[in-house]
Amino acid sequence: MRHGIHFISGLPRSGSTLLAAILRQNPTLHADITSPVGSLFLVLRREMGAVNETSVNITDDQRQAVLRGLFDNFYCTVHPHRTIIDTNRSWCAQLATIAALFPDARVIACVRHVPWVLDSIETLIQKNLWQTSKIFDFETGGTTWSRVDRLATANGMVGFAWNALKQAFYGNEASRMMLLRYETLTRDPAAALTAVYGFLNLPPFDHDFNNVTFTANEFDARLGTPRLHSVGREVHAVARETVLPPDLWRRFENDSFWRDPALNPRGVTIV
Repeated sequence: MRHGIHFISGLPRSGSTLLAAILRQNPTLHADITSPVGSLFLVLRREMGAVNETSVNITDDQRQAVLRGLFDNFYCTVHPHRTIIDTNRSWCAQLATIAALFPDARVIACVRHVPWVLDSIETLIQKNLWQTSKIFDFETGGTTWSRVDRLATANGMVGFAWNALKQAFYGNEASRMMLLRYETLTRDPAAALTAVYGFLNLPPFDHDFNNVTFTANEFDARLGTPRLHSVGREVHAVARETVLPPDLWRRFENDSFWRDPALNPRGVTIV
């Protein structure tokens, strides 16, 4: 932690794994898929609150020290000489807390046109014919409509991340966040990474966008969702038809609020 910490958050299936895979080429950075730190962070916050009767003996200064120490102790022995970039969809919802703990930290929120987020998940489910996914509690009797409904609920994989993104986007700490569009990252990765390094105040690095590989096969197997975190060698945009029925596409096509400059009153940087 001597070299600082930043965060990747935002919507699922929107380039966070790809961004981390690219950043890993830089030997001065540590980046990865979702780390255990986010869930540990939330558990500690809860147990230091009123749910635990002994919390009456914990001061706010101690709460901050414990949470800061979680990051220090998790990363210091493994990556002591790197800038940490931790990934979790919860960080957008914790932006104010992050600002208090790490005043120099910034959050890169990966976003993608919402119907394509849902399409990407449904495409994976349809491709993995012989697997049942933890995303849907390993159920086998669902349909495209029931799966999309579940993803879009307030606590669903997409609905929670979307609400957290909006909270950060319109919150008092919005200046600490940059939105990185999946479309930009895949179509012009050089421009995307230049913007990322500039926003994080890090020295630029010459990345090889034709030699980016990353897999998390064991992690994905535990989720029953093979290729959930697989990244191909070359960064490029892939044109294809959506697997979503027209009514589902129409239902979500106006939810990508960052595409309308009039809905950006705090002037959040969008790349």
